[in-house]
Amino acid sequence: VARRLSLRKHPECHSMAGGKAIEHLAQTGNQELLTFRLPMQHYRNCDFSFSGLQNLVYNAIVQKEKEEGIQEGEILSCVKDVAAAVQHAVAVHIIQRTYRAMLFCIKNSILPSKNATLVVSGGVASNQYIRKALQNLADANDFALLCPPPRLCTDNGVMIAWNGIERLRAGLGVLHSAAGIRYEPR
Repeated sequence: VARRLSLRKHPECHSMAGGKAIEHLAQTGNQELLTFRLPMQHYRNCDFSFSGLQNLVYNAIVQKEKEEGIQEGEILSCVKDVAAAVQHAVAVHIIQRTYRAMLFCIKNSILPSKNATLVVSGGVASNQYIRKALQNLADANDFALLCPPPRLCTDNGVMIAWNGIERLRAGLGVLHSAAGIRYEPR
């Protein structure tokens, strides 16, 4: 979304990563000026998906560009409102799906009845709006919330690589030969 909004060209965001730019602009935006339908509402599971939301946001951006008479790559006058609405929709989607997972774990005795903990990491955990929403969810359900400091909430690639190191050390699910494996870049 940050790329589609050309936030690198925005004077307040030119040196920020996309997620940080969205969070920054959303602080002074009005999330109620745009409403995005939440993804996966008819699925009764704990999966997350943002592709449907991304399409809705892209279509809204195209519509706003037409209304403002600007070309793709130019900054919308309502860019802060778009950022706020997107951030809010993402937060609500995460909260709904996480709450469903919490209920599932409680119902199936997967977690202890007391002292359950919700751990959130990766880039999403650096967003203070989402983190606050997750804290509210955890508090309302008597869960502790653990999040690394924002400076450590970076790209999941590091966590995936670390997981690979741990699996290699333990000898779990590691292929020792790449023979017969087909690689297809997207």
